[in-house]
Amino acid sequence: MTRPVLLNNIDHQALRVITRRGAEYGDAVMSAVTFAAEFRNLQAHYPIVFRKTADGSTFEPLALFGFEEGSNLFLSPQGWDAPCLPLAIERLPFYIGLEGDERVIHVDLDSPRLSTREGEALFLPHGGSSEFLNHMSSVLRAIDEGLQSTPEFVAALLQHDLLEPFVFEAERAAGGTLLLAQLYTVHEERLQALAGPALQALHRAGYLQAATMAMASLSQFRALIERQNRVDRGRD
Repeated sequence: MTRPVLLNNIDHQALRVITRRGAEYGDAVMSAVTFAAEFRNLQAHYPIVFRKTADGSTFEPLALFGFEEGSNLFLSPQGWDAPCLPLAIERLPFYIGLEGDERVIHVDLDSPRLSTREGEALFLPHGGSSEFLNHMSSVLRAIDEGLQSTPEFVAALLQHDLLEPFVFEAERAAGGTLLLAQLYTVHEERLQALAGPALQALHRAGYLQAATMAMASLSQFRALIERQNRVDRGRD
C-alpha cells in the first residue's frame, strides 16, 4: 500500500530518503514502466517489451528485471547491479501529483525509504529544496513528459502493425522452464520493410530510433537468463 501526500517543507522538513537499493526498500519487482526517450539508456542492460494496459485499450513499454513477480535479478548484496537505473525506479518514493492543472510532488509516507536519521535530506535547514530534491524533481518531470508521449509512440507502432505477440521460453539450468507470456515486441521484419513516407514520419517523430532500441534490447534476455541461473546455482 502507498500513502502519498503533497510534499512540503513544513510537515516534511526532517524527512530523508535512503537511496540504497534492496528488496527491503521495495525494489523486488520484475519490471518497471518506461518510455521511448529512455530506451537508448536502458537497452544496453534490460529487455524492453510491451504489455497491454490494465483497461486493454493500448500498450505500455516495460523494462524487465526478472521472470516472475517479485523477482529482480539486478539486486545484489551490493545494491543494484547495473550502471543505469530506470527512472521509474529511481524516483521512488516520489510520485507526480496534480493540484488543479499544476503538477506537484507527492511523497509516499509508507515508503521504507523514508527516514529521519539517515539518507538524503529533502530540505535545507532554512526550508529550501536540497540538491537531491531538485534532482528528483527533474526525474519526475522526465517521467511525466515521457509517459505523456507514450500514447502517440504506441499509436505510431500500431499504425504500421509493428507490435507482435511475444512469448519467451527458455530452459532453466536448475531444471524447469522460464516463461513469459502476454507480452509484445517490435516486429523486426515489418520495421525493416518500412520505406518512404512511413519511415520518414517515424524518424521525424523520434520513434524509429526508439523502436530499433526496443528491438535490439531483446539481446539482453541472454544476460537475464544467466542472472537467473546464477541465482539458481546459489540455491543448490
